[in-house]
Amino acid sequence: MHVEIIGWTHYARDDAAPEALLEHAGRTCYRSESRGDRRKFLQARIREGHESIIEHAAVTFEISGISRACSHQLVRHRIASYSQESQRYVDMSNPEFVVPPDIAQNPAALAVWDEFMGKVADTYHRLRELGIRKEDARFVLPNATATRIIVTMNLRSLRHFFTVRCDKAAQWEIRHLALEMLRQVYPLAPSVFDDLYQQFIGAE
Repeated sequence: MHVEIIGWTHYARDDAAPEALLEHAGRTCYRSESRGDRRKFLQARIREGHESIIEHAAVTFEISGISRACSHQLVRHRIASYSQESQRYVDMSNPEFVVPPDIAQNPAALAVWDEFMGKVADTYHRLRELGIRKEDARFVLPNATATRIIVTMNLRSLRHFFTVRCDKAAQWEIRHLALEMLRQVYPLAPSVFDDLYQQFIGAE
């Protein structure tokens, strides 16, 4: 799995983006002036549940090496924008697969896994050689097939995503992804994510 932040909202009036933009949005609601306590101001608004102000900033992640099963969980989260690698147009003759840890650590289970995945790749390749289009050959590919996806979420949506997916009850792969996204976004907006960072990562 690889996660990288490739873009975020900037505030034209201040280099300290995106928190400067969020403070400006929040202070517009109250017609108040900044007194140099941006962090305290934003954290107070979040505690009060006034989270609409943090929708004004968004972060874009490039994610690769996650399974289609994981991406199906990810795209359930709204409001967000997604651009995913297409199995309809991309040739998958040499697919990569995400191996669950429980299988990877069990030699007998891993042997069964490797046998099946070898058949999957061979079946896809043979179908393509017979002239079957990629959009139809892809039907033999399992949920374990690795994918790439670009994800953009505003900070309010990210807070919800982290609350649900960083929890220990979440499925292992989406939790691993969410924790890494939280680690990377925290330095961009610590006032927005400090409570979640301390809850899910600071305790590790």
